[in-house]
Amino acid sequence: MTEELEQILSQLTQPDNAIIQQATAQLKQAFKDPAIIPGLCAVMSGSQNPQIRQSAAVMLRLRVKKHWKKISPNDRESLKAVVLQAFMQETEHTVQHSLSQLCAVMVKHETPDHWPALLQLLTQSTKSGNPHDRQVGLLLLNKVIESNPEPFKPHYCQLLQLLRSVLEDHNNPTALYYCILTLTAITAFTGTEEMHLMRSILPNLIVALKCLIKADENQASEAMEVFNELMESEVSIIVPHVADIVRFFLEVGSDTNLSDSLRVKALSCVTFLIKLKSKTVLKQKLLNPILQAIFPVLTAAPAPGEQDPEDEEDNSGDGTDNESPKHCAAQIIDTMALHMPPEKLFQQLMPLTQTCLASENPYQRKGGLMCLAVLAEGCADHIRTKMLKSVLQTVCQSLSDSSEVVRSAGLFALGQFSEHLQPEVSTYCSELMPLLLGYLSSLNQAKIGHVTKAFYALENFMENLGADIEPYLPTLMETMLSALNNTDNLKIKELAVSAIGAIANAAKELLVPYFTPVIESLKGFLTTTTEEMRSLQTQSLDTLSVLARTIGKDVFSPLAAECVQLGLNLTDTIDDPDLRRCTYSLYSAVSIVSPDCLTPHLTAITTVMLYALKSSEGVTAHLEEDKTFVLLDDDDDDNEEKDTEDFLEDDKETDIQDVAGFSVENAYIDEKEDACEALGEIAFNAGVAFQPFLESSFQQVYEMRDFPHEDVRRAAFGAMGQFCRAQHKVWKENPTEANHQALLKLLDIVVPCFLETVRTEPERHVVMGVLESMNSVIKSCKEEVFKNPSRLKEISHAIRDVLKKKTPCQDSGGDEVDDEDQQAEYDAMLQEFAGEGIPLVAASVPADNFFPFLNDLLPFIMNKAKSSCTVADRSFSVGTIAEILHALMSVSGGRGVAGRLSNRLLPVLVAGAKDSDPEVRNNSVFGLGCLAQAAGPIVVSDYPMMLSVFSNLLSKESDLRVIDNLCAALCRMIMSNVDAVPLEQVLPALVARLPLKEDQDENNTVFSCLAMLYTHSPALIVTLMKPIVATSSHVLGNKEVDKESQNISAALMQKFAQNHSADFQAAVTALPAEQRDSLSAAITAS
Repeated sequence: MTEELEQILSQLTQPDNAIIQQATAQLKQAFKDPAIIPGLCAVMSGSQNPQIRQSAAVMLRLRVKKHWKKISPNDRESLKAVVLQAFMQETEHTVQHSLSQLCAVMVKHETPDHWPALLQLLTQSTKSGNPHDRQVGLLLLNKVIESNPEPFKPHYCQLLQLLRSVLEDHNNPTALYYCILTLTAITAFTGTEEMHLMRSILPNLIVALKCLIKADENQASEAMEVFNELMESEVSIIVPHVADIVRFFLEVGSDTNLSDSLRVKALSCVTFLIKLKSKTVLKQKLLNPILQAIFPVLTAAPAPGEQDPEDEEDNSGDGTDNESPKHCAAQIIDTMALHMPPEKLFQQLMPLTQTCLASENPYQRKGGLMCLAVLAEGCADHIRTKMLKSVLQTVCQSLSDSSEVVRSAGLFALGQFSEHLQPEVSTYCSELMPLLLGYLSSLNQAKIGHVTKAFYALENFMENLGADIEPYLPTLMETMLSALNNTDNLKIKELAVSAIGAIANAAKELLVPYFTPVIESLKGFLTTTTEEMRSLQTQSLDTLSVLARTIGKDVFSPLAAECVQLGLNLTDTIDDPDLRRCTYSLYSAVSIVSPDCLTPHLTAITTVMLYALKSSEGVTAHLEEDKTFVLLDDDDDDNEEKDTEDFLEDDKETDIQDVAGFSVENAYIDEKEDACEALGEIAFNAGVAFQPFLESSFQQVYEMRDFPHEDVRRAAFGAMGQFCRAQHKVWKENPTEANHQALLKLLDIVVPCFLETVRTEPERHVVMGVLESMNSVIKSCKEEVFKNPSRLKEISHAIRDVLKKKTPCQDSGGDEVDDEDQQAEYDAMLQEFAGEGIPLVAASVPADNFFPFLNDLLPFIMNKAKSSCTVADRSFSVGTIAEILHALMSVSGGRGVAGRLSNRLLPVLVAGAKDSDPEVRNNSVFGLGCLAQAAGPIVVSDYPMMLSVFSNLLSKESDLRVIDNLCAALCRMIMSNVDAVPLEQVLPALVARLPLKEDQDENNTVFSCLAMLYTHSPALIVTLMKPIVATSSHVLGNKEVDKESQNISAALMQKFAQNHSADFQAAVTALPAEQRDSLSAAITAS
């Protein structure tokens, strides 16, 4: 049989398809003969042709992998002996590689202890005096351990001692390479007893890597993965050596003689370390050395005659530059901004940045601007409150720089500022819009790459302007429509379509006059089927969704049904993840405007989306070697059903071992993310019509909670929250027992899943999403969330853990948390999401049940009100306290609990009312009003002090929102204890500050108070009738004021008209004509 097999295997390597097919058929036949195993063994150890020896090893591996249980014990034993013998006598590296993989599969079935000869061979060869034997032994060791790290655990200590000695073998780079890969494989499984050894190996590891870099940069790049593994699974091992490790990364990252890919690997390790251990980096004083090393990389000029990737003409401008050392240097600063306290970072970073910005060299200036740009997201509050004017000035000056490289960087920075520094950056509208419009007027002359950056800046800036965009609309829309109709360049058309979406986000119904011409232009792009138009078509779908959400139901509804049909036709005819993704968000938008148009198509729509979630399309497995032989072994036992089942069972776990890793194309990740978001939104908006699809959608989205990519996980948790809210809405509309049980069942799966994620998820961004989703569920479903008796405790503890920085996504820097007041802005934001849950819980359960937990949580919130804390922290602290008090007004036992807390909370709120920042003052004043209303009689003794604080504030406050809240807080005090307020003094001062200018929500409080006072002290109110009527004329018919407030106001006006007609008429006559009309229309209507 040996010769026959050798013949067949040699035919498989022929370049002729017919011969290969014939050989495949013969091989399938041969596999049915039990002698196949000894036959392949003989070929593997005896053939003269290395390619055939390798094929035999691969065949055996496939056989062992799937049918080990069917191989006779004798054959198994002889195979174990033959494979080791073949391995030691083999001289060809590719065959050794396949043999080592065959051993690895066998170890999966035969634990190491059942194969003593293997352990003996590994020990002998790795300690051999012959360098080649050591290399081969380490190759075998690496493959066997990579596939089976856990069974070798008992041998780890010996193994680490062996690896430590190999790391000193600096003249044998191949041995070093396999040694480091083995170390990488076991890192995640090491326990405490191996920690010491691992720690002591680190200095040797760095030296070994330096040797490997000299010998083979590609292998060195792969071996550097060991640091990522150490940082991820056992960061405590590297903390003692962190300074040496960082120095090594920076040396490699800065060395321009090395390959870009190796430098990128080293710099990426720095990014990863900062993300995981920013406190250690700061504590060990590594911030300055890192900055000193990366600035030259960030500001390096490209080789003569070349450009940086982002400045090349064909760059798409979407920020997905190939990773270059320069890109990584910017990423390091971006990561610092996201994970370090801004004060500490800016102190070291700004001098370097300013030197760059003042340089004669355009690439230095570009580097300085890139640095400012990447700081905007992580340090937004710091820049907005402390240095916005100066950085904007710098960026605006750069837009007229003589170098296009600098102008492009300036546009990128402006786009970043516009996205992250809201709302303050929009106040510079009158300076920035003319600059940006000037850029657009020279559209035709400029290079496309540059125009793309101008559009990026303009879009981000316009998107947040709101109604302030109005004066620019004619110019903007003329420019965009002319680009759509008169330009041949598809990229410019695409940019213009995208810009119209941004304009719509700001302008909303102000865009109505342009709606028809815009839709006419889009129609031509939406139905195209050609490949080169795909990107424009996708962008047009996106903009269509934005228009659906913003232009107003009345205008868009007539198109809703047509949009759904368009989406379905596109996904039927074109297979493109980006295009599908955009149809999902179009359906979401339609579900807001006109859910009935979706109902008939929900089956088709959910089928496509659930398929996108299930699909593994776009997922590439990186196989260890060419799998040409897989076909041969797949169906050799078709006719025996029992075996086929075995074969499937085995398969699940064993297949993964050939896979070196997975990568997923971005477009498919985005599609999954958007499918989750759309399913959640449609479920909520479509209500009862979505019920038949809720369970299948939920199951598929729930599966995505462990998806490798964090954005998909985050979107899945968001959708789970939406499904709960959807079920709650259905139950409220149809209060049947079945609907109620369905809601409780859903909450019993989703809430524990949220809590588990907060406890275990390493990505901060995902935990923020989970907290936000949980908050929205508590806000909608209220007491239903707490039907399970343990839930209140679990949710309170999860909030507490985040506030104490005790979750895995918070780098607690060892146990001692120093510098309590200084932390990265995003870490503070995570805590804000947790804190926002406290008032929502308070509004959902009886106050006495929540009190012990609230008592436990309050110190963490009050701590952030200290004057040494940032404005954002102080505002969050008093705002949360205020919302808790507001929640206590509406729950049973709330008054008693508010009373018990009043002594602790009053001083914090009074101090906040005197703060230098208007938002802190505003939240504190709101909180004082809520305290008076929630606690009732118990705080009457504090009224004189509170009134004196308010009176001082009223005399000098200039911020309109704070004045509105002062009026509302006085009203709350009056409604709570009318006799404790000197109305003759207070009321005229209060009425003089009406109508409310900014905070229209408080009209309800103000008019409820005036209506109550009209019953209590009518004479006083009648003397103030004129200003009260004038205030009502601003409220009635005002679309920013809720209906309930308008009704209270109208009822009061009717009483005035009935009971004091002369005074009322006089007050009405004194109004300007327009207000007079709106007042009488509203009173008549009600």
